[in-house]
Amino acid sequence: MAEKRYEKRHKKRLQIRFGRDEVKRMAFTSDLSSGGLFIITGQPEVPGKHIRLELTLPHEDPIVVVGQVRWAKKVPGNLLRLAKKAGMGVQIKKFEQGQELFARYLASL
Repeated sequence: MAEKRYEKRHKKRLQIRFGRDEVKRMAFTSDLSSGGLFIITGQPEVPGKHIRLELTLPHEDPIVVVGQVRWAKKVPGNLLRLAKKAGMGVQIKKFEQGQELFARYLASL
């Protein structure tokens, strides 16, 4: 049975950096909620892996999060713009920095 989501999702394109140990790769979000977010990328991480995320809000300090990849859809880079939902869904596990800032930002949407 599919897991039910109760958090409101907000369609928002924000710059994000991510990686397993270091936040080296850059991408963009497609939507976000208090429990997770979707990252548009042609090279998603493997489901089950924990990754570090740095989410950049306009005119604010970065929000640093540890998340777990819940699902991923990999597509070739040249088809990334054409593919629907190419990337990965990430569940937020722990905030390292900016939890209150993230909550205020979501409330403002």
